[in-house]
Amino acid sequence: MSASPPDYPSARDLMDALRFLPEEGQIWLGEQRMLLMPLAASSFFRNELVTTLGMERARGLFMRLGYHSGLMDAELGRSLRGDDEALEESYLAGPQLHALQGHVQAVPVHLEMDLKNDWFYSEFIWKGSFEVDVWRPRGPQAEPVCWTLLGYACAYASHLLGREVQFREVSCRGCGEAECRIVGKLAEEWPDHEAFAEHFREEPLIDELYELQARIATLEGDLARTRGQEDWAPIGSTPAFQEMLAMLDSAAPSEVPVLLLGETGTGKEILARRLHDQSHRAEGPFIAVNCAAIPPELIESELFGVEKGAYTGAVQSRMGRFERADGGTLFLDELAELSPRAQAALLRVLQEQQIERVGAQAVQDVDVRIVAATHTDLLRRVEEGSFRQDLFYRLNAFTLTVPPLRERREDIATLAEHFLSRFEHHYQRRTLGFSDQARSALSQYRWPGNIRELKNSVERGVILTADHKRITEKALFGDYRVPTLAREKGQGLDASGMLTASPGGAPDEASPRERVRALIEAGMTLEEVERTMLETAQADSDGNITAAARRLGMTRAAYAYRLKKHGMR
Repeated sequence: MSASPPDYPSARDLMDALRFLPEEGQIWLGEQRMLLMPLAASSFFRNELVTTLGMERARGLFMRLGYHSGLMDAELGRSLRGDDEALEESYLAGPQLHALQGHVQAVPVHLEMDLKNDWFYSEFIWKGSFEVDVWRPRGPQAEPVCWTLLGYACAYASHLLGREVQFREVSCRGCGEAECRIVGKLAEEWPDHEAFAEHFREEPLIDELYELQARIATLEGDLARTRGQEDWAPIGSTPAFQEMLAMLDSAAPSEVPVLLLGETGTGKEILARRLHDQSHRAEGPFIAVNCAAIPPELIESELFGVEKGAYTGAVQSRMGRFERADGGTLFLDELAELSPRAQAALLRVLQEQQIERVGAQAVQDVDVRIVAATHTDLLRRVEEGSFRQDLFYRLNAFTLTVPPLRERREDIATLAEHFLSRFEHHYQRRTLGFSDQARSALSQYRWPGNIRELKNSVERGVILTADHKRITEKALFGDYRVPTLAREKGQGLDASGMLTASPGGAPDEASPRERVRALIEAGMTLEEVERTMLETAQADSDGNITAAARRLGMTRAAYAYRLKKHGMR
């Protein structure tokens, strides 16, 4: 123990450990390879990080940089000067190494060490701090600036003494004060020791950026909704659609969970937004999540959040979608893709309005209305055992089926004109509208991709059409030729717009209904018919999925889904 300013032992042992090997382009201190770097380069590096990360994050990074260096130097100090018997000399090797490396001259003011009685006190004055010189062009700062030096002092003392030691820079020339002075104590002696220790823990930006991205996406969705940029789904006068819309609006003021059924691309998310906007939760958040787009192993953490340390990579706690939707509406698209564990957790939320983060020890209350959607047959999933029956009945309290576009043919022209106006404005084009043949093709096509496919086709048409020209069928559909009355002379079309005669021009002797009746009488099931049609289209198209999909009048994605459904490559 030394109550007065201690004297430094000779630094010859430290200097002897320093080796310059210019022929090999190397500098060594003990077993550590070192670098000489211009102070101006260090200043540039610090300014770049402060600009990129902000002051607080940059401070933590430089403190961790110094901490790592201090750990390595503590090994060198111990190896050169020993442990217990020469503990004070080993400890003083740290500031001597700092001086040897050109970082700072540390003048000892006071040193007391009595670890058996849990006592440590150390005080130094830093002269010529390189970090003060780095910061000098910025002028006086509000907080001390010797970040790397402070991290080094904490790590060196902690590693050497086997106890957590924390230093504070109680005055700093970088703040305009007369000197840089540091005081070190055992961590528990500082009232803010837990908050200070956070500086030495990594703070990955990826989770924060992910959370910000999710919030931005939500805000952009809300902005688009406010401007009416995504109001296409409620457009339509077809009785079936209007009836469904009226039922949706009647359910809006209640708190009942709503289940939307319908094919992909029918506008289920936009309808969910409409439900939210007309509810008393309209001022709260609307959060949408596609359950099929999230890997099964991550779905729980995405929905319910995760506690720091819950699994490898969970370096900080993160809110889930339920917490973000608190006070508003959560839209769960592709509900049937939820894992069994996530289904159980969702059922608990519906029953108790409580969630539990992954890795958490306590539950927390949430106030969220659930709107779910799926294009699959949930009842069939229940019978197969892949979807919980109790969750199905909980969500099935208010179910709406969104009609596909092929059952809303009167709305196709109105929707197409709506999209045309939007994309002309977006791409700054002035077309003359759709040609007659294009209008006929729009009306006759079965639209397996529904409104989403219609929207994409109109966008394609606007992009491929020059100003003051009409949008042609080819601009809308490419090389795929949609059957129309004008083109298919001598061929009949049924009420749904599908051909009742073969493409060769000569009508078949049997009508489509008769052909179907023959298949049924032959004992073929719908699954067998569908698989046979897929195999035939695939073979006739030489394995080209896009061409096969066109032959069957469906999108590539819908065709690929059916291939997967039947276990076909």
